[in-house]
Amino acid sequence: MERVSRSRCIAILLLFAVVLSLFGFRMYGLQVRDADPDSNRDATYTTWSRVTAARGEILDRNGNVLVTNRASYNLVFNNYVIYNSDNPNESLRKLVNLLQERGIAYLEHLPVTLDKPYEYTLSELSSTWQGYFKDFLNYREWDSDISAAQLMKQLRSAYRIPNDWTDREVRLVVGLRYELELRSDLTNLPAYTLLEDVSSEDLSAILELNTPGLNVESSTVREYATTYAAHILGNLGLMDAQQWETYKDQGYSMDAYVGQSGFEAAFEEYLHGTDGVKLTTVDTKGNVVAEYFQTQPQAGANVETTIDLNMQIAAETALEQVILELREEGLGQKHEGQDAEGGAVVAIDVKTGQVLACASYPTFHLATYSQDFNELREAELDPLYNRALQATYAPGSVFKMAVTIAAINQGEISPSTSIEDKGVYTKYEKEGYTPQCLIYTNYRQTHGVLNVEEALAVSCNYFFYEAGIRTGMSAIDAVAKDLGLGEKTGVELFEEQGHRANAESKEALYADDPSRSGWYDADTLMLSIGQSECMFTPIQLASYTAALANRGTRYRATFLNRVISSDYQTLLASAEPEVLSTCTISDDAYYAYTTGMRMAVSDDRGTAKSYLGDYPVAVAGKTGTAQHSAQGSDNGSFVCYAPYENPEIAIAVFVEKGAQGGNLARVAKAIMDVYFGQTQQAGAELPGENVGN
Repeated sequence: MERVSRSRCIAILLLFAVVLSLFGFRMYGLQVRDADPDSNRDATYTTWSRVTAARGEILDRNGNVLVTNRASYNLVFNNYVIYNSDNPNESLRKLVNLLQERGIAYLEHLPVTLDKPYEYTLSELSSTWQGYFKDFLNYREWDSDISAAQLMKQLRSAYRIPNDWTDREVRLVVGLRYELELRSDLTNLPAYTLLEDVSSEDLSAILELNTPGLNVESSTVREYATTYAAHILGNLGLMDAQQWETYKDQGYSMDAYVGQSGFEAAFEEYLHGTDGVKLTTVDTKGNVVAEYFQTQPQAGANVETTIDLNMQIAAETALEQVILELREEGLGQKHEGQDAEGGAVVAIDVKTGQVLACASYPTFHLATYSQDFNELREAELDPLYNRALQATYAPGSVFKMAVTIAAINQGEISPSTSIEDKGVYTKYEKEGYTPQCLIYTNYRQTHGVLNVEEALAVSCNYFFYEAGIRTGMSAIDAVAKDLGLGEKTGVELFEEQGHRANAESKEALYADDPSRSGWYDADTLMLSIGQSECMFTPIQLASYTAALANRGTRYRATFLNRVISSDYQTLLASAEPEVLSTCTISDDAYYAYTTGMRMAVSDDRGTAKSYLGDYPVAVAGKTGTAQHSAQGSDNGSFVCYAPYENPEIAIAVFVEKGAQGGNLARVAKAIMDVYFGQTQQAGAELPGENVGN
C-alpha cells in the first residue's frame, strides 16, 4: 500500500472516461423544473447540479493508505427531458418494476406507505424533508390536514396515472413524480439522484430501458485498503436530522454522507471537501448544448493518523489468537479462560500520547458493514462494540503502581519496608472480613516477607492490603486521578470515562440503596488491589502506563498526526503533544514501582517472566487478575512499557474472562516485535488477516 499520487488520480479519471464512453452518456445532474408535456419540444433549458467533492484519504503514520475512494456511478434524473418524452409515466413504471425485480433500493421521500391502507410516514423523515412536504402541499394548494389516502388519489389524478395499473405501481411511480416535482421552482434542491454507487450489472440492466432523462453521473465511494482497524476507521452514512442542523451552515447538501463513527466522524472537518456547482444547458432530447463549472469541487484533505498499520495488524492478530487459544485449551489444571470473551489492546507513544495501535475483539469488516449490520448488531459478543475505548473494567493488580506511589509519597511505606504475607488478612476479622492473597486462595501458600518491589513482581495482594490501609482512600484516589484513571484521555473518538473507587463515586453509584453507599475499610482493601468500584477503559490503562513511564506526566491521547492537502503538497495541520496532568512522584516511589515492574518481567518469580524475561529489549510490566460480577473466569489484564531505561512505547491488554494477565503479555510482545523490528520489516504484512492462526 502506498500513498496515493497524482498518477493514481489520473488513472481514476481515465477510468471514468472509458466506462462512460461504453455507455455513451454525458455525465451531468440537473435541477428539475416541472415541465408541461405539451411544451415547446425544441426549447433548451439551463439547470444547475451539485458535484460532490471527493473525500480525503485516511492514512497511517507511515503514509500507508487505510481508506481511499473508488470510482462509482450514480443515476440522476432530468425531469425536463422525461416530461418532454412521449410517455413519461410508462417509462417510470418500467423503471420501478425493474428496480423491484432486482431488489434495488432507491432514494425517495414521499411520506406515504407503499401499500394500502395508506398511512403517513412523516416521523421517519428529517424535519427538513417534512418541511418540503408542507411546501409541496402549499404549492398544490391542498389542505395541510389531507389524509394519506386522499393525497394519493389526488396525486394519481394530477399525474394522470392509468387506471389499469396495480396499486404498488401507482404508489412507486407517484413517489418518483413527487421527487421530480419537488425539484422545480418549489425548492432549491439539486437534481434527483435516484441511485448511488450502482453496480455494473444493475447499471447495464437499467440503461437498457433507455429511460428518458435518466443519466449516469460519476462519483466516488469509500474503499477500504485494509481489513483491520474497523472500530477506529469508522463509517459514513447519510446525515440525520440532528446532524443536518450541525452541517447545514457549513455548506453541506442535505443528502450528504458524513462520518458516523471512528476517524470518519472525528476528522470530518478535514475529510469533507467542498462541493462544486455545474451549469448545464440541454434540449428536450437530453443532448448537452453547453456546460461549465460555476464552482469547481474541492477535494477533502488527507488525514495522516498516528496508527502504525503493522502494529495494528500485530495487535489484532495476537489478541484474537490468545482469546481463541484460551477458549480451546484454557490455563492450568482447571483450564481457566475457556469462557474468554472479548478483549482490547492499546499501544501509546510514551513521549507524545500518540496512539500507535488500538484493537478490539471481536471485530468486523468495514467493506461489508452495511450488508452485515443486522447480523453484527445481534451477534452474541457485539463485534460493533469498541472495547478499547468504550468498555470499562476493574483493572486488577495493574492498579498497584498507583497504590505504591501514594503509599511512599505519604511516608506510609518506603522501598525498604517489609511486610509478611500471612495468606489471610485478619485486621478486620471481627467485622467478618478476611480477604486472602491469591496465592493462598489457589495453592494455600504465601509469598513470605516482601518489600514493595518484590510485592509488585509477584503481585502480592496481602502486601497491598496493608499498604492501602496505611495510606487511605483519599491519597490513593488523588494519585490515580493525576495518572488519568477514571478521566478521559482526550482522544478524538468517543470514549467512556469510567470512574475511580472513592466515597463520592460509591455514593453516586448506590444512590438508590443507602445501605451500600458508604465507604468502609473493606472498600479500601479492595481498592488497593484494583477492585472495589474501579472501572477503567483499556485506553485509560495505556495512558496510565505511559504516565508511569514518564514519571507522572500524562499526555493527551490522540489519533491525529498530520493533515495534508488533497494533492499531498501542503501541510495543513499537525498535532503537538499536550500535557493533561502531572502526578508528583518522589524519587523513592519512582524507584520502587519501576524496579518492581522490571522484576515482574525479569525476576524468576515475576508473573510475566515466562513471556518477556528473555526479550532482547528490557521491558517493565505488570500483570493483573480482576474479579467481576458475572460467572466464570476472572478478567485478565497486562500493562508494560519499553525500553525500561528510556521508555518509548506503553501497552495495555485486557481480556474478558482471560483468567490471568501473564498470558496476555504475548499480545504486548507481538506489538513490540513490530515496534522494535524483531520479526518484521517496515511495511511487511503479518500473517493471519483477522484469524487466529
